[in-house]
Amino acid sequence: MKQITKNNLIIFGLLPFILGLITSFSLPPYNLILINFITFPTLLFIVFELKKSNKNAKVFFKVGWLFGFGYFLSNLYWITYSLTHDDIFKIFIPISLILIPAFLAIFYGLSTLLLFKFNYNKKITLILVFSLIFSILEFLRGNILTGFPWNLIAFSWSSSLSSLQILSLIGTYSFNLVSITIFSLPFVFFFKNYKKTKIFITFFLLITISLNYFYGFQILKKKDKINLISSDYVVKIISPTISIDRFVKNIKEDKILNDLIELSDPEKDKKTIFIWPEGVLPNIYLNELKKYKNEFSTNFSSNHLIILGINDYKDKIYNSLVVLNHELKVIDSYNKNKLVPFGEFLPFEKFLTKIGLKKITYGYESFSKGKERKIIELKNVSFDFKLLPLICYEIIYSGQLKGNSNNYDFIINLSEDGWFGQSIGPEQHFVHAIFRSIEEGKNIIRSANNGFSALIDPYGDVINKIESTQKGVIEIKNFQNTKKTLFSIIGNKMFFYFILFYISLIFLINKSEKE
Repeated sequence: MKQITKNNLIIFGLLPFILGLITSFSLPPYNLILINFITFPTLLFIVFELKKSNKNAKVFFKVGWLFGFGYFLSNLYWITYSLTHDDIFKIFIPISLILIPAFLAIFYGLSTLLLFKFNYNKKITLILVFSLIFSILEFLRGNILTGFPWNLIAFSWSSSLSSLQILSLIGTYSFNLVSITIFSLPFVFFFKNYKKTKIFITFFLLITISLNYFYGFQILKKKDKINLISSDYVVKIISPTISIDRFVKNIKEDKILNDLIELSDPEKDKKTIFIWPEGVLPNIYLNELKKYKNEFSTNFSSNHLIILGINDYKDKIYNSLVVLNHELKVIDSYNKNKLVPFGEFLPFEKFLTKIGLKKITYGYESFSKGKERKIIELKNVSFDFKLLPLICYEIIYSGQLKGNSNNYDFIINLSEDGWFGQSIGPEQHFVHAIFRSIEEGKNIIRSANNGFSALIDPYGDVINKIESTQKGVIEIKNFQNTKKTLFSIIGNKMFFYFILFYISLIFLINKSEKE
């Protein structure tokens, strides 16, 4: 290839952006996974050609950054919807639309920049090194600062439940590494030679994808034979469609509460646990809920428990999940550990408040982080029910739920997805819950306002679901037995084992080449 000029550098800049843009359509809700078998090899080809003719490291960074910018611009645009509900934030819509994808794209820019520093002769070595670097930077994206592991490439497989069963063994980050490798392998087809290599890679791709699918298919086939567990109580997932405008308009809590009670339809003689979403009662703290004690005691009985998301004020403000009885006695509670930057807390708060900024959610004071995530047991109140609480986007963190502890029955995920309107955001959020259920081998109960509410079994199978635009109730009378998965024991250590395997494989290939 000839020395790259300024004119064809424009092509090398525009093409990565388009590739990233197109790649985003492999994700939910589109799931056009075949796109990745074109976009990733093409991106590698660009890097390969640049390596032969260009010694400027900045060019390599720009290629990866533009790919990432196109990717995140297309699949994270819905974040700006959260800024449309309060006039104070509307001025920041263009900034957030550009700034968030631009920041996240830095991780992709670093992945191609590091390729510039690496010497490779064999095409397969380039593929392995690229996959390794790319996946490590994806892991860092999901963990540094507050972490934002949204839309990893592995989510391209979300429409194939059989293909996802491997998550119970290796987890999302390891699966992400393998996925990037698989998508990148057709890179060798850009070259005229390597006939044997092309044949090998074709068979390898077909066999690998088929074996993984067949493994998952067998797992799902066997799970249908597992007897369901019945209990002496019923769980009701309540899924309302209360307008997000309740936070900025004077919508009365008593009207919302009456709607929730009507939707819950409690039967006083029937043992029931009611699951209400995050923050459905606006502008009210837990200690202020007592003014509605009569409404609760009248409609609910000693046979009932209510689990809901509500703000709690104890010297500091917390986004909390609480378990209440019919007399509003707090049986147990959990304060959210992972807070959303700008949504629930304002970074550099002392400075930014001086120029009139606040967090996006209700109130001016930032939420405080809870100290730990604990398992909530309800045995002492006549319910044999153990749950692990996750509020809103805490569900997106792979391997960060409860360490080695597996002693609970359900993951309860309460959410408010109305901040993102009728965009692709709520569906992408929901898919994360499916990934967590398979990794941890747990039933997930998800109650979302203006989002997808569902019962998901330990294999990621959605047993029942209410669409984000609908309100309704899911009644759970029996459920799948939970299982301890390999990933639930090992966690993200598994990803580091895969890193070591890839490094060893790259070393062996280079060594054999020298010999």
